[in-house]
Amino acid sequence: MKVRMAAIVTVLMIAAAAFAHGDKVHVMGTLEKVNADSISLKTADGKSVEVKLAATTVYLFRDGKTKDGTLAKVTDLAVGQRVIIHATPKGKDLIADEVKFAAAGAATAPKPTTH
Repeated sequence: MKVRMAAIVTVLMIAAAAFAHGDKVHVMGTLEKVNADSISLKTADGKSVEVKLAATTVYLFRDGKTKDGTLAKVTDLAVGQRVIIHATPKGKDLIADEVKFAAAGAATAPKPTTH
């Protein structure tokens, strides 16, 4: 009974999260190209994705100083940085609502190990 209840709660939580995001699309990857009106990134599965930028796009630098990141500008973006983009689909385009990014190599730097 407890296992079934836990399964039901889990399903409801996933459904609520999906509903909360509505029609938003999340794209994660490494920046390949940065222009004034769009950015291109390569996803983990090797696909290149172009996302259009808008005057309302919010940029957040994940510097570890705050939970969500520090407000930034499009000019702070650079090729090689890891990004998470929350976008709204419009026709065939994705329009960025929010771009969160970290310094190039920040997510892939290996941690020292001890033996």
